[in-house]
Amino acid sequence: MPNSTVNLGDVPHAIQLALAPVFLLTGIAGMLNVMAGRLARIIDRGRNLTGSEAQEPIAYSEIVKLEITGLERRRHFASSAITACNFAALLVCTVIAALFIEVLFQVELKWIVGILFTGSTLALVIGLAYFLREVHLATQTVRIKIPAPNH
Repeated sequence: MPNSTVNLGDVPHAIQLALAPVFLLTGIAGMLNVMAGRLARIIDRGRNLTGSEAQEPIAYSEIVKLEITGLERRRHFASSAITACNFAALLVCTVIAALFIEVLFQVELKWIVGILFTGSTLALVIGLAYFLREVHLATQTVRIKIPAPNH
């Protein structure tokens, strides 16, 4: 049977244990902000190209169709990156909650905490890989032409 009394020294220890995941959570939040901004730009560009406010279908040139296809691929990768990083953040929050539950209820949750933290790290790696793929696609599709000097 678990001990029902909580040692007051255990709570600060739990807070110390939870600090590293909280910093990870802050980093994930920053990445989510960047990813959401990129997704918003992709959607805005797609709406601009398709004239989403138009009631009648628009005849697209091949170049516009190609760009819309590229934007759709980028939208998919950005959305997947956001989903994976969001899942990572949820798992980190669960790790923090499990650390406090472990201290407050004097139960052994090392395995659960380890599995949740490993899962959050893997989800973050997947999210960053999707984000890297979206950035790579963006740099492949956008070419900046340098004007020839006028003599």
